[in-house]
Formats: sequence, C-alpha cells, structure tokens
Amino acid sequence: MKLAVRTGRSARTSRTARMAAPVAALVIAGLTATACAPQTSDNSSSGKDEKTGTLRVWLFQEVTNKPKEQVVDETIAAFRKAHDDVKVTVEYIPVETRAQRIKAAFNDPKSAPDLMEFGNTDTAGYVKDGGLLDVTKEFTEWADAKDSDPTARQSVTVDGQIYGAPFFVGVRALYYRTDVFEELGLEPPTSQSELIETARKIRAARPDLYGLAVGGAYTFGAMPFVWADGGEIAKGKGGSYASSIDSAASQKGIKAYTSLFGDDNCPAAKCAGMGGNDTVTAFASGKAGMAIGGDFNYAAVEAGKVKGKFAVVPLPGVEEGSIAPAFAGGNNIGVLKSTTKRTLAVDLMERLASKETQGELFDAMGFLPTYTDVRAEVAKKEPHIGPFVKTLSADTKFVPASSAWSQIDASLVLPTMFQEIVSGKKDVAAASKDAADKMNDAFSSAG
Repeated sequence: MKLAVRTGRSARTSRTARMAAPVAALVIAGLTATACAPQTSDNSSSGKDEKTGTLRVWLFQEVTNKPKEQVVDETIAAFRKAHDDVKVTVEYIPVETRAQRIKAAFNDPKSAPDLMEFGNTDTAGYVKDGGLLDVTKEFTEWADAKDSDPTARQSVTVDGQIYGAPFFVGVRALYYRTDVFEELGLEPPTSQSELIETARKIRAARPDLYGLAVGGAYTFGAMPFVWADGGEIAKGKGGSYASSIDSAASQKGIKAYTSLFGDDNCPAAKCAGMGGNDTVTAFASGKAGMAIGGDFNYAAVEAGKVKGKFAVVPLPGVEEGSIAPAFAGGNNIGVLKSTTKRTLAVDLMERLASKETQGELFDAMGFLPTYTDVRAEVAKKEPHIGPFVKTLSADTKFVPASSAWSQIDASLVLPTMFQEIVSGKKDVAAASKDAADKMNDAFSSAG
C-alpha cells in the first residue's frame, strides 16, 4: 500500500486544498447517508460470465473529486493490464440523486453498472430489492478480507451472506478547544459524567460558547450516549428485529444526551433543530468548546476559525477511562446482481477495496481504511488520526441490518424522539415508546 510519510496537522493541511470545502460542507459526501431503498422489477442475472467487453462502474462524487479519480484511475490501469480485452468506464454520480439512479438501474439491468459504491446503511435495503450479488465465496477466499474489521464486515453482511466489500469507514470522536481548556484550567473529559460537567463549566465561564454543541437531529452524535449505557436501537436480525430504543438502558442514555439541551450548555431553542453538520460548523466557527465530529470533518475544522486551537480525543463512555461506542459509517463497493461479467466485476471490486487502494485513498482523501493493520500504519504516519482509530478499536456499532432501516431513517424517527424530549413535548418514556412503535411497524412491514 502507498502511505505518504507525513506527520501531524501539516499532513492534513496538505490535503485540505484537495479535500476541504467551505466549513459548511463538513461531511464527505455519502459517508453516512441513507436513502429509501428502491423498489425493483426483475433484475436477476442472466447467468453469463463474460470475460471481455466493458465494465461499468458508478462511484460517488466527492466535494473535491480529482484526488479520488486519480487513485481510481491508477487501480483501473492495473486491472486493465491483467485484462487486455476489457474496457472500464467510471461515472461519478451525485450522492443526492443516487436513490433515483440506483432505482432506475435496479429496474433496468441494461442501463445498470456492473459494480457500484453505496452507503453502508443501504446494504440491507438493496439486498432485499435483489440488486446486489452474493459474493460470500469470493470474499471469504480473498486474502485482504481476513484483516477487515468486524463492523466493516457486518456492513456488507445480510443474514450471514456477504454482498460487497467495505470501501472506507468513518467514525466520530470528541473535538475540543485547547485554548479554551487552557484558559479555564480544564482537562479532556474521561467519563460521560465528566463530559457533561465540563460542558457546563465552559458555558458558565464563557456564555458566548456552547459547552458541547449538540443537536436534536444529530442521531449519530446522540447514539453513543445510548450505547454507552448499554442501550441499543434494536435487537434481532433479518426480519425479526424489534426496537429496544425504549428499554431502561436506552432511556438512561437518552436522558444523558438530552440533559445537554438547556441554557447551561446548548439552549434547546437553538440546538433542538441542529444536525451533525450544524454542531461541527458551530465548533469550527469558534462558537463551541467541544463537539462530536468525524474523522471526515477534520480538514474542514482545520480550515475554520479554530485552526491550531483544537485537538481530538475519543468520546468517553460511562466508566472512567472508557470509550463510548461509536457508529461506524462508511461506504462499500458491490457487484450488481444483473451483471453479465461476474468474475471481472468481482476482481475489480476487490482491487478498488484492496489494502493498497484504501491506503492511497487515505493519502488522497483522508478516508479511513477498513483494515485494522492499515489503520495502525495510518495512525503512526498521522497522529491526529489516533483518537478515531482508538475509537474503532474499542467498540463500534451499526444500524440494524434490515431493509426497514431506510424507512426508519428517512422518517426521522430518532431525531423526532430527541426533539420531542428537548422541546418538552414528551418525556423520555413516552417519546422512546412512540419511537419504538414506529420502528416496529417498519420492521414488520419489511418482513
């Protein structure tokens, strides 16, 4: 793999010109997005396995796409050397319109690509719709796959079968203002209770700042509080999921998170409607002492007003010194079931998702590799990645591997629950019970 030797912030700064958009554009396109799973018609494979012709590839278009294109072009050039009679066309599709494009592809195999990039939370929905090819055999025989981290592997697994290869992973940790902490004599928090206390101390001493920027619409900033207290979104697998967001453990975590909405930290009137981008924007623009942000936010934060005045540590869990479980977002690469070039498509999938290519994508775009050994090398090269790697190594969580998740996510079930609580419309018990009922309706309809 090719990992540039760089250190500290200067390394990420050298990527900022290639990767960072204005501070408002803080999330790498497609990292955690989900869409309603498209309904499909017959897209079953013809059973052909042609060894010549043209392979069509769809990848997501990034905010700054040229570095990604260069890495992909190098990978495809190596692929073509091994397959003289094969051409490859790559189309970079906007993430915002992917649902319509993929729906059309599933409905019309003749216009479909042979392989595509997709958000890891979309996997179950696409499998239910018959759009993705089962590559369990090839994946388990692939040498690189043995070092895929368990959560990344889970993101391509539905009911025990594998439908693609993890492409990159994204995870969140705690950003904090080093200048504010030094001014107030604070240390980075090492437990959930200390985090909440520190947030309130910052707000009390600096009322111009949010102590910890939080958002009622920030699902994956809130869920680490739920997971740290032993709660879960749902339990089960396949069509037998049942929501557990209203369990006693989940409610405890919900109470901890929603306690941060108030004049003593982040006023509900301003923060209830904030999403993940909003909270990180607040931090990057100098309006918050702390924020929960992703590795994919780092370059944009560094391009903001707090450049040189922040650091990152893992988000603490309940116990002193523990790390709160984080959502492992990211993207995958999969072969469409309608392909007539299975062997070629799987070969290119494995090359695009290989250790070498993921190392190069980290250098080019800052995408965290899905391989534990490659991530360890990355952390040595660029120390600021360390807190995110530690978080991934400690414990990560994923959404239920059910096609219902797209419906649950699109219907804003969890954000609505949090917003009802922080606005005072419902208490934790009532809001979580209503959310669980909505989730169970979706799980039932998906079955």
